[in-house]
Amino acid sequence: MKVSRLGIILVLLSGSLAYAQNTSGRVQAILDHSLQSREIVAFQLEEYLLRRTAPLPVPAGASQWQAQAEKIRRHLLDDVVFHGWPRAWVDAPPRFEDLGPIDSGKGYCRRKLRYEIVPGFYSTAILYEPKNPEGRRPAVLVLMGHHGAVGTAMEFAQKLCINLALRGIVALNPEWLGCGEFFQQEENEHWFGAHLDLVGTSGLGLFYLAMRRGLDYLAADSHVDPKRLGVTGMSGGGWQTIVLSALDERVYASIPVAGYNALPGRIGRMPLDAMEVGDTEQAPTDFLAGQDYSTLTAMRAPRPTLLMNNAEDGCCFRAPLVKPYIFDAIKPFFALYGKADSLQFHENTDPSDHNYELDNREQAYRFFTRAFGLPVAEHEIPVGDELKSYDELAVDVPEGNLTILGLARKLAAGIARPPIPTGAAARADWARAEREKLKTVVRYDPVEVREAWLEGNTNNKGIESLWYRFELSDGLSATGIWIKAIATPANAPLTVVLDDEGKKAAGKKVWDRMSWVANLVDREQQVLVLDLLFTGEAAPDQVLFPFTEGLAATGKRPLGIEAAQLATLTRWAGERWKPRQIRLETAGLRNQVAGLVTAALYPHLFSNVVTHAGMENLRYLLDAPVTYHPQAPDLFCRDLYRDFDLDRLVVIAEPTRVDAFENLKLAPGPKPKTEAGR
Repeated sequence: MKVSRLGIILVLLSGSLAYAQNTSGRVQAILDHSLQSREIVAFQLEEYLLRRTAPLPVPAGASQWQAQAEKIRRHLLDDVVFHGWPRAWVDAPPRFEDLGPIDSGKGYCRRKLRYEIVPGFYSTAILYEPKNPEGRRPAVLVLMGHHGAVGTAMEFAQKLCINLALRGIVALNPEWLGCGEFFQQEENEHWFGAHLDLVGTSGLGLFYLAMRRGLDYLAADSHVDPKRLGVTGMSGGGWQTIVLSALDERVYASIPVAGYNALPGRIGRMPLDAMEVGDTEQAPTDFLAGQDYSTLTAMRAPRPTLLMNNAEDGCCFRAPLVKPYIFDAIKPFFALYGKADSLQFHENTDPSDHNYELDNREQAYRFFTRAFGLPVAEHEIPVGDELKSYDELAVDVPEGNLTILGLARKLAAGIARPPIPTGAAARADWARAEREKLKTVVRYDPVEVREAWLEGNTNNKGIESLWYRFELSDGLSATGIWIKAIATPANAPLTVVLDDEGKKAAGKKVWDRMSWVANLVDREQQVLVLDLLFTGEAAPDQVLFPFTEGLAATGKRPLGIEAAQLATLTRWAGERWKPRQIRLETAGLRNQVAGLVTAALYPHLFSNVVTHAGMENLRYLLDAPVTYHPQAPDLFCRDLYRDFDLDRLVVIAEPTRVDAFENLKLAPGPKPKTEAGR
């Protein structure tokens, strides 16, 4: 019987396909093995962060603490809050528009205001004033938290402001970005503050300016006594309150409500209680490097300060869990001035949950009236029938108003990086200098492999593997599986594989109709599939943002930690298996950037780098947009896009060859929010 040439080819192809499928199945079975629990990763990160928390200062006296507090204040404002911000924007006088009165009750009036945060970016506020005030009156800035679409129409905020006005206190209630009139604008989601970091400014700076403008307005009001200014707010408003009250000495009296805790008091509940960490502005880059929120509380001394927290808060900052850190530990600082009683604590038990309801508000009335030298207000005046709806309080911002993401895009458009030199010698000098700058931007600290624990192996059906859990010198860890065909030479080329979805997903990836890892094994490669920190099973239960925020806040950069892990594990693999060359292949945006940063820092580490499903440039993070949470928190490294882009990293990595396949196209951004946050 004759067999046609086509028939022979089909038989060979079917045999090859079956063999490839068998290889793929065996490789996938190996990669499916778990090597480390996510609970262990979370514990390691908690321990790492605890080692980075700043202890409270121990001043010898009031004058020493006053000088130290001023130094911290200047550092935080100049180096952290306003990092990268144009001084003309920071120092601009308040620009408020009075858009007219709102129907009000007896004894007070309220007005709609609109104000400029930075050029092209406006917010709104409601002003509550006593009628016919005599002389200059005290004033309170009432700051909103995560109150969704309701914003300044929140019942508690209206009752609080009306009662303050009826007691002779001017109250200004600004809208918070992302809430109220900004709620349906998805580009004002607070996670986009990370995009401001990426392009070279502090995301915290925008939020700080938004609230400080309100204080500027009150201080400049001819009817307000600038020596009797107060601030209060709940939840995100409580966070704003302590930040503004600590950093701006014009704030005389302060009441943060359920808004913050010291880092050590939060670490043990990561990631289970991620709400306590909050959005990126609440754990801002470098803000906790050298000081903590307990320090900010101490910086209030000796000015009147009432901390209010709820006993069974379902959101965050339960009173018994925060009191040791932000009250008990801080009393001695007020005692330095002989003003121990100026720091007070109130634990709310009615209704006990996340609230600024009647009990808390009446505590606020007593505190403010006493602090401002007014007749003490013991109880709330009923004003329920005077509350206004959202539509009645809506102010409206100008057409084309900037958003948080829009501002980041605007700043990105103004970035002008120096050209890359063309001459060989000048290019080499430039690359060396850029490499040092890159180390600074990603806060690169090298690590070593302390122990490579063998967790398992296979050796059958033509494939062998070794499974590792890597303990690193900084106390963190990664996992990896080495695979090769038994017949592959011991010194065969090694390919390091990274997948944003983890090693288990890497085995299922198909590039050019062929299984990714199995194809490398069939091509007589040694393959080391790694889960770096924050990837796959090396991620703490997939809730990344509490840890990435905590690391950045204490002065580290997750991207730099990932690059350090990749570099040391690659060198370790080279020493272990002595391959003729080492390649790197990545899948996804996160490992694409981690791989390119590593290659740029160590230009002779890899012979070539191949990226799958990556992006053409970092601008993609802004234009897609890619979100900090939950998509890629490690990519939003402050100043990274200001100083670098992927093409520059490729040049710095020379002579490493970099190839990219199947780059992602721009996709729709995040869906609009449908319900209120905290």
